[in-house]
This record gives sequence, structure tokens and C-alpha cells, in this order.
Amino acid sequence: MQRSSFRTLLPILLATGARLCIAEELPPAPDAFPEGVHEIRYTSAADNTEQPALFWKPEMEEKRPLLVALHTWSHDYRQEGNEIPYAEWCQAVGWVFIHPNFRGPNKTPEAMGSELAVGDILSAVDYAKENATIDEDRIYCIGVSGGGHASLLMAGRAPQLWAGVSAWCGISDIAAWHAECNGTKQQRYADNIEAAIGGPPDTPERLKEAQQRSPNTWLNSANGVSLDIIHGVHDGRTGSVPFTHSLHAWNEVAAPTDPQARFSDELIDSFYQSQKSPEGDVEVDPLYPENQQPVFRRSSGNTRITIFEGGHEILHHPALNWLAAQRKGQPANWQPDVLHTLTANPSRQQSGK
Repeated sequence: MQRSSFRTLLPILLATGARLCIAEELPPAPDAFPEGVHEIRYTSAADNTEQPALFWKPEMEEKRPLLVALHTWSHDYRQEGNEIPYAEWCQAVGWVFIHPNFRGPNKTPEAMGSELAVGDILSAVDYAKENATIDEDRIYCIGVSGGGHASLLMAGRAPQLWAGVSAWCGISDIAAWHAECNGTKQQRYADNIEAAIGGPPDTPERLKEAQQRSPNTWLNSANGVSLDIIHGVHDGRTGSVPFTHSLHAWNEVAAPTDPQARFSDELIDSFYQSQKSPEGDVEVDPLYPENQQPVFRRSSGNTRITIFEGGHEILHHPALNWLAAQRKGQPANWQPDVLHTLTANPSRQQSGK
């Protein structure tokens, strides 16, 4: 349509109440993402604002799984590095991919597990449902580090939504992590937390705010979700989040329905100090690299905890192949087949941010 014709037609369209969809020129995805991944905007039900995400869908009529991939603590929806394999996987196996911003880096009141951030993630799922043909029995969530925090949080906040959640090296208790980072080389994370909640979590008001943003407050609702909690045994020493966070998260999910599964504080402390499994050798997992095998593993119902020979990182091959085997409303599948092989790329595993 020529510009003059559009100007002639505009008053008629407005008079008849017609909706105009004027295309907005949005920036492309970063170059490192596979071709076809593009930026979109969607309306967040949390506050009716437009929020950005990266998105890709296959050109298929039949229902497809959806992967909701969540960025790390200090980054946003345009993060590259360990986020790239999520999109590569989706294109290889024909899943829908969405990578929401959920208010960006965790250093503002609007981010870091806020009600706004939670609402943004839920609305990103709604956008995918409206713009692609989604198999609602196969909606998956994944993240590492700050994305692990957000994945654990969403398992507890929206357990009815997910067929599977894979949470790697996640922060499960904001106040505890503040104490672990404060006065150390990880001070910037303590500063981020204070910026988000208005100061240290040392008053009843700020402690409550930290708790509301902590997965451990919500995970007792997640025992019906197929939930894989994974952490490197060296994290907290060579990385920024002690693997004790995943052990405590396990307690919040598994213990309410299986009290015998609870880890005592003494066991958690001893395990972290020694970095040696309290239960001896673990069966070899063929999905994990030979040099990064689980050193400790326990499952209860639909929840599993794995501490593996590694640091602050995600192993995409076991993570995504495990998710592919999960179906909403069915028992967790702990022995998945290999749907697709992802070659390990160390530069895309590490996530110290």
C-alpha cells in the first residue's frame, strides 16, 4: 500500500474500530544465535507492559514442545554463551523456543524473582501458545545459575504448567546467598541483592522480601512437577553458588511427602566441606561425560538431586535429553533415551554470571 493510500484509508479504519497492527522494527537476535531466532515483544499480564524475548518456532502444523529458557543472574534475554545450545536444540528437534527477559539482570526491584518477573515468564508462555501450536503436556523450563534460581522458583510458583524443570546451580535462598557473598570476592552479588530489596535482608521487611523471591519459600508446592536439581560439587569454591543451595532446595520439595529423604544440616555441611559423597559410589549416567559423572544422586517421587563432578555450569546434553522424556501428569522418567546428541562446548557450559 502506498503512503498516500494509507493516509486516505486511516480515518475509515479508525472510524470503524478496526485494529491496526503496524510492524515495529525490532533488532535481530545476537549473531551467535542460530538463523531464524528473532526478537519479539509481548504484553506481560503482571503490569500490562511490553516485554522483550527471543523466539523461534518450527514451520509445523502439529503440536510441538515448548522450551522456556531463562537467562543467568547478571544478563538479560540477549545473553549468548550457554544460552545458545537451547536454541540450537530446539531447531534440531523441532521445539518452540522462547528466551524471556523477566526484567533483566538481578539488580533492580523489578527483577530477581519479583512478582513482575514471575508474571513475565508466565506471559511468555502465553505468547508462545498464541503464536505457535504448543503441546501443553510438553512445556519445559531450564536455566543455570540465576536461570537455575528462576527455574526453581517457577517450579514452585506454577507447578501446574510444567512437564519438566531442569535447574542447574540455582540459588535457592536469597538471604543465605547474601550472607555467603557479603565481604567476599562475590560481593557484587550481595550488592545486587541489596539493590533489589532495598538493603541487606536484616530487617523483618527486607527478609520477607528476600524470602518471597527465594525458591525455597515455594518449592513445597512443586512435588508434582518432574524436577531435576543439578549442581557441580566444586561450585562455591570455583564458582559463585555453593551446592548446598540445591541440597536445601531438595529438602523443600521432597521432604513434605518423603520425610526420610530430608538431608540433615549436619550432612549438608559435611558434604560441602569434604566434597565427598556421603553415600558412596553412584551408578554411571550415560548422558553425562565420562569426566563429569554424578558423585551423589537421590530421587524421591518426581524429584531428583544430582551433584556431579563439575563447577558452576550446565551440561546441555543430559539436561535437554532428560526434559525431552518428561510428560505433564506422568511420573518422572529417570532413564531417558537420547533424542539428540549435543556436543559439549566448554565455552558454553560455564556460567559464573
